[in-house]
Amino acid sequence: MTTDLIVTTSSGSYPVVVAAGALASLPARLAALGLRGTLWLVSDAAVATAYGTPLADRLQAAGFRVQRHAVPSGEASKSQDQLWRLYDWLLGAGVERRDAVLALGGGVIGDLAGYAAASVLRGIALIQLPTTLLAMVDAAVGGKTGINHPLGKNLIGAFHQPRLVLADTETLASLPRRELCAGWAEVIKHGVIRDAGLFSDLEQLAAEQDWGAGGFSGWQSADARLTERLTAIIRRAVAVKVEVVSRDEREQGERITLNYGHTLGHAIEALTDDWALLHGEAVAVGMHAAARIAVAMGLCSAELVARQRRLLQAYGLQVALPHGLDPEAVLAVALRDKKVLAGRIRWVLPTALGSVVVRDDVPEALVRAVLAS
Repeated sequence: MTTDLIVTTSSGSYPVVVAAGALASLPARLAALGLRGTLWLVSDAAVATAYGTPLADRLQAAGFRVQRHAVPSGEASKSQDQLWRLYDWLLGAGVERRDAVLALGGGVIGDLAGYAAASVLRGIALIQLPTTLLAMVDAAVGGKTGINHPLGKNLIGAFHQPRLVLADTETLASLPRRELCAGWAEVIKHGVIRDAGLFSDLEQLAAEQDWGAGGFSGWQSADARLTERLTAIIRRAVAVKVEVVSRDEREQGERITLNYGHTLGHAIEALTDDWALLHGEAVAVGMHAAARIAVAMGLCSAELVARQRRLLQAYGLQVALPHGLDPEAVLAVALRDKKVLAGRIRWVLPTALGSVVVRDDVPEALVRAVLAS
């Protein structure tokens, strides 16, 4: 057993659990929170089969009433259409304010179901049950919920802190290798922005493993000892998010540092439907570009860029801009980002491992040059 991490904000406090087999404790934890209303379990089609059915059975055996709903897998489900389907389901089946939404799945489910919980009946309880690495270390913690808009990602939403985050690392064994690798981008990001020791642990682990040219070989190939070590690393990465969110709930200050790599990453995602780039893959490209911008501005050393690039590649991520992507188009989309203030992009740039600054004076010509090269 590990001690729970605790997020403490003006909206209240809640535990974040990162452990193998954590889902087994959900009925007892819900009872301890005093949640005895109907549980509205939302997942995508794949997760519903693998984890939704056994979880619903466990909850019902503990005396809970459970309603289930599945949405199509993929980023396209973070849409107004799917949100309205959730509203129709919740309201049509008689949701009450004492009830709770359980978001079981990756970041798409956490954002979509979380926004439904934040807005239906003006807000009901939310429980985040992330089953992807990306969701565990980033999306499930911190209360950001929402859907996409044709003009950009996550432009419609609300802050709605969950009552509990339960991250069961055993669910990572069912992830495709590519999706798991994409999640490591967020883990590495947390090392760069705040925890140099975490970055070094990731380097050491990669140096000890024989993963080959493709980098991280997947959770399924890990023995019990490696699985325990990976879980500890993930928990350390989650602790970074917990600390930052506790200090800045609504991104009025340092929480913007969690967007390292995301300004260009979101723009690349928006423009690469044909390449179907995963979120973490796009963030890795954005991190590499941001670090190169920082070097050009004299903020960090070229060695930091090289170490970050090697670590991203060791965990199965690439850093090159997708072939054929127009740098001007990337910059134009980036200018619509939520972090733009008075028409200027606020860039999160590294100064050293574990330390970043926020700058709004990056010349557009420099960004074009980095993207073009």
